[in-house]
This record gives sequence, structure tokens and C-alpha cells, in this order.
Amino acid sequence: MRNASTETLLASAAERARAYLAGLDERPVRPDPEAVAALARFDEPLPDGPADPQAVLRLLDEAGSPATMAMAGPRFFGFVIGGALPVTLAANWLAGAWDQNSALYNVAPATAVLEQVALGWLLDLLGLPPDAAGAFVTGATVANFTALAAARHAVLRQAGWNVEADGLFGAPPITVVVSAEAHPTLFKSLGMLGLGRKRVVRVPVDGQGRMRVDRLPQLAAPAIVCVQAGNVNTGACDPFEPICDWAHDAGAWVHVDGAFGLWTAVAPTGAHLRAGMAQADSWATDGHKWLNVPYDCGLAFVRDEAALRGAMAITAEYLPTATTQRNPSDYTPEFSRRGRGVEVWAALRSLGRAGLTEMIERCCRHARHFAEGLQAGGYAVLNDVVLNQVLVSFGSPEVTQRVIHGIQAEGTCWAGATVWQGRTAMRISVSSWATTDEDVQRSIEAMLRVAK
Repeated sequence: MRNASTETLLASAAERARAYLAGLDERPVRPDPEAVAALARFDEPLPDGPADPQAVLRLLDEAGSPATMAMAGPRFFGFVIGGALPVTLAANWLAGAWDQNSALYNVAPATAVLEQVALGWLLDLLGLPPDAAGAFVTGATVANFTALAAARHAVLRQAGWNVEADGLFGAPPITVVVSAEAHPTLFKSLGMLGLGRKRVVRVPVDGQGRMRVDRLPQLAAPAIVCVQAGNVNTGACDPFEPICDWAHDAGAWVHVDGAFGLWTAVAPTGAHLRAGMAQADSWATDGHKWLNVPYDCGLAFVRDEAALRGAMAITAEYLPTATTQRNPSDYTPEFSRRGRGVEVWAALRSLGRAGLTEMIERCCRHARHFAEGLQAGGYAVLNDVVLNQVLVSFGSPEVTQRVIHGIQAEGTCWAGATVWQGRTAMRISVSSWATTDEDVQRSIEAMLRVAK
């Protein structure tokens, strides 16, 4: 039963969170070095007895908060992740208070319905088939895993093999075709599915990281072709239309790894990039990237609902499974799971179609501003800035690395290093709702100041 101490503790947590968020604009983006060194405070023997919850919360805030990266702030450009929109953070807190195991409709109807509504909205926004199935998972790795499990089920079913019942021992071999610049999480997913990380057929890419149609291999079923919406370095998208035509002519399944690039579907800027994307058979993306909801939130979509259910659904006598309503656990690897759809519903209900479009277009505009400012400063931008990704070289690999480390230590903003097609570069990813024109200009000035 809740009591006054519970109310006080929750109020204290809310106040500490409010103070943390209020300080993000002015604090260095990097973690405080002294606070990082002091994290050893957490490494203590397990206490023999209970502690005051307020003291536990105070230690967590005082020792932990200064040692965090300001990812929720407006000037973190290190990964393609956005800070949580205020409404999604609040919805996340409320859903945490509900503490629902969002596996079955009959047990958790509120989160099940919110999830189903949010999935319907997403299919509409992303231009995907309205009758496609969807799943809320932890992130793009598990979204790829989930969609590719459905693909494995479908292509082997067509070959007369029940992979869920009989496994892969003796199964017809599946040809898997990927881009030479496919994301590492795709290979992790393939490995977990028993399809192998190294036995894939890699298709060469062009100067922007797009799969070359003229280098597509001969193909025969059973086969899965993995294409990319949003190269993690350049933002480029594979040419979906000709690849889908080629793959489907051979009876192959086409999967789109669209961790952030799938969101181009709502932005006029990305119209030329997404042509043919909806012709695929499955898609994976992240909500905690361009939708700006809290970690963790991934999404898998599959055209063939039966294939997804066939790969994921389980039953047991003790489970109060609904027979006329959607049970979320029929579509995901997890059974016990939080209600991730709550904050996605809140984001979409709050932004609407126009608000989401404006947020994504704004990030793309900020990326172009970064490219123009750094080029004007005399530095080389290595990619065509088609979305929210900018690659910049400050000279030799050694000089570029020194500049990146200097920018990270200076603290105005934070961007990471990459090596792309043999060139060492700083990678700027603009994904946060909170980033303003002033933040971009302030960051450019800091980058140029450090580089000089």
C-alpha cells in the first residue's frame, strides 16, 4: 500500500529529474571527469541491511548524474539518437507507475490497445501496408532479429520446412544478401538466427554507401535480401525499387534495416530516397532515434502477419490468452515486457503528422547548416548531406582524431569518430527535437575554434 514516504520519494525523484534536465543546456555535454573517477563510490559490498530510500536516490543523483553524457540535451551528435520529448518522458513515468506486463490483452488491456493504435498510426505515417503486423522491441538489433525471424520462417515454409519445429539442422540453405556497408547489428541478428555473420553475400556500394544494382548477384530461393534506409555514416539509402524487383522475381524476401532512415517516409526531403521502400516485406526502425522517445524502443513491421506470428507466438494452458484481441506477445521475442507503445502513442498524439514532419525536416536542415559552416571553415565534408548525417575531415587521420578528441573534451558539443571508405572523419548525427539553430551555430563555432 502506498504511503506518505512513497509520495515524498516520487516527488523527490521528479524534482531531481527536473533539475537534471534544466541543467543540460549549460553543462558540458561530456561526463564530468571527476565524477567519472568517483563512480567507484557505487562499488561497495552489498549492504547487510536496508537503507533509507531517500539516501539511495540521493547517492544515485549526486554520484551518477554528473557522470552521464548529456544525450538528452540539444548538442549531443555522437550517435543517431534523439533526446526524449517531454511528453514521452512523462508518459514513460506514468507507464512505469502502471507497471504492466504488456504481454496479453486480457491481462494488460490498456497498454495492448495503446500499442495497437500506435502501430496503426505508424503504418499510415511510414507508408507501409495497412494490414502489416508490428512489434515493439528493445531496439533496431532486436527489430532486425524479429523481422528476419519472420523472413526465415516464410522462406523455409515455401521450401517445405518448418524451422520453428525442426530447427536448421538439415534445412534448405538460405542465401542472405547484404550491403557491403550493412550495419553491424544486422550481422548480429543474422548470427543469432543461425544464418551466419560471414556466410552472407556482400554487394559492393557506391561512393555514398548505396548498394550497386549493377553488382547484384544471381539469386535463387530460399533467399533473404537486406537493404538499408539510412547509411549510418552518410544517411544514404539503397535503391529500393530495382532491388525489390530483382529479389521478388527470384522469390526472395526483402528486409529494410531502417533504424533511422525509415522516418524519411514522413519528410518531403526524403521523398527521392524512399522510392520503392514500401515494396519490401519487412522493416525495422527505432523509436528512440528520430521519434525521440525514451530508451528502449525498437519497432519491427512485417507484411505477412502469419509469418511473424509463426516465428514468435507461444501458448500455454495457464495463460489467459485473448482470442479476439491482439496479444502483443504473439509478435515479439519477449513475453514479459514493458508497455513501450505508451510513449510512442504519446509522441504521435502530441506531434501529429505535421509536428513529426517538421521535427525531421528541422534535423535535416541543421545537418546542412553543419556542412556549410564546416566547409566555409576550410574543412572537407565527405558525404552528400541527404538526411541528418555529416562526415567531416580535418586533414590527416591523426589530425582529425586529435580534433575530435579536443571537441569532445571542450564540452560544447559531442560528436564521434568513424572510418568510412578509408577516410577518418568526425560523424555528426542530428536527431534531437531539442536542437536549435543557436545550438548548431554554437557547436560549429566550438568545432572551428578547436580545429584551429
